[in-house]
Amino acid sequence: MKAELDPEYLELELTESSIMGNTELYLRAMDSLKTLGINLSIDDFGTGYSSLSYLKRFPVGKLKIDRSFVKDIPTDADDCAIVLAIIAMAQRLKLEVIAEGVETEEQLQFLKENDCNEIQGYFFSRPVPAAEFEKLLKKKSLRPKKETSRILAVQSK
Repeated sequence: MKAELDPEYLELELTESSIMGNTELYLRAMDSLKTLGINLSIDDFGTGYSSLSYLKRFPVGKLKIDRSFVKDIPTDADDCAIVLAIIAMAQRLKLEVIAEGVETEEQLQFLKENDCNEIQGYFFSRPVPAAEFEKLLKKKSLRPKKETSRILAVQSK
């Protein structure tokens, strides 16, 4: 079945640990996908065994900060430092940053104040089936504000 979706609307998330196994092979595949116009992001950033030298070679547009670093901000100084370092590094590399696993107002405020581009987590919604997600988007009161775009998770079939 053909989806008839323009590639620019498709974003593939690759876990950091998965692309570290055979990096050269993944680089070629990622370059091919990028050439097609598909957007790529690295999921669970900071949890694998990556080399930062590869990060500048990967044709990705986004880094997703793993929820293990988000869950204790703003109270854990170490997690705050890690999140701030990832955001600063991504900005310098002209990458967007997504924080996953946001569950509290305090986490949301910390991330917004520190220029995290996108935020997702149970604070906004638990994962929902696609049909329910469509209904949520149609309700004006539940539409995300610009600074918290792409915050609802869609549960796959």
